[in-house]
Amino acid sequence: MQDRTTEGWIAGLIGMTIFSGSMPATKLAIAGFDPLFLTAARAALAGLLAGLCLWRCRAGVPAPRDLLALAVVALCVVLGFPLLSALALQAMPSTRSILFLGLLPLATATFGVLRGGERPSAAFWAWSVAGAALVCGFAARRGGAGSYGADLTMILSVIVCGLGYAEGGRLSRTLGGLRVICWALVVALPVSAAGAMATAPAQWGDIAPSAWAGLVYVTLFSMFLGFVFWYRGLALGGIAAVGQLQLLQPFLGFFLAFLTLHEPVGGQLVLTAMGVVLCVAGARHFSPARTPAR
Repeated sequence: MQDRTTEGWIAGLIGMTIFSGSMPATKLAIAGFDPLFLTAARAALAGLLAGLCLWRCRAGVPAPRDLLALAVVALCVVLGFPLLSALALQAMPSTRSILFLGLLPLATATFGVLRGGERPSAAFWAWSVAGAALVCGFAARRGGAGSYGADLTMILSVIVCGLGYAEGGRLSRTLGGLRVICWALVVALPVSAAGAMATAPAQWGDIAPSAWAGLVYVTLFSMFLGFVFWYRGLALGGIAAVGQLQLLQPFLGFFLAFLTLHEPVGGQLVLTAMGVVLCVAGARHFSPARTPAR
């Protein structure tokens, strides 16, 4: 069991690392694409890839009892979070969005209790809250300005994403992470494909290469490969526990924003990141018992 838990944390760490590039990549992409098109296009392209993957793997059709859960995953992480975060990023720098992502582990753990049947201890919650406070405190000092509307949109995106993570992690215990994200993308494909065609740019020639690079990243990595690892990690290591790895995501995101968008990052990052690593380790130590997964 311990080996499976460790495997879950490793898979979760890989998924979190992939996700850390999502906000900077989205910021690059919306410089050339409308947020509605970006949301639909990334989901549609990833949906085609997912359909091919299911066909090649000869994956069976999910049981009827799983279809509603897959629809929730599709609504939350395939369509909801990408659209809401892209809309918010129109009025805030990507570094400010990381302030709100510091609340995502708490949202995931909360829905892990509500939807995944997990029962974290008081000590686990204390470490989780401490880590979120460190992340939010650091990001608040460095995140730049934003509007109330953008802030509220980003908060809503965090709630939606936490539900999608927990629901997908719960479902991955029986279906496996690859099948969950593939079927969620396929379920959303009719909507995403229609949306992409309806909101396609009138002119393609003026779109900068950096915007195309952002679209490729959020399609292949953020929308597909990251979820394969992330959902497996949640299933094997526990939704609430492995979800705490998201506390590290802002610091990778800050670094990537500095490299790609030249957004400034202060010298306090290293010390704060060390404190967050300690909180993640504490949360793992007091993490709840898990449900065995495939």
